[in-house]
Amino acid sequence: MIGRGETVVRLRRGPSPGRDPRGQPIPGPLTETEMPGCVVAPRTGWSEAPSAGGTLQQARDTVIVGYIVYDPQRRDWQTTDQVRIRGEVCGITGQPGDWARNPFTGTGAPLEFAADRVTG
Repeated sequence: MIGRGETVVRLRRGPSPGRDPRGQPIPGPLTETEMPGCVVAPRTGWSEAPSAGGTLQQARDTVIVGYIVYDPQRRDWQTTDQVRIRGEVCGITGQPGDWARNPFTGTGAPLEFAADRVTG
């Protein structure tokens, strides 16, 4: 475990208790679980920063705040989970990646996933 990692909070919904009058599933209860020891890296989505006032900056209508999270403890993360990182609630984007083994040491390696908060 990384001694100086961050604590992120996994937000997971339980099973639906039923359906509303229109037949839509009612969200299940929300469980918050602290996950200490994670490494959080910011993710911009740009291969390089857009120039100030350039077409990439002016044409945007969606701002994505993203992170890459590395979990050395390899805990259970699902694509339907949300995660609170530094006070921001983010959705898990895609399937968490399993590094299986560290390519340098041969020991266990972290689970990796992308987390995005989309606004616009």
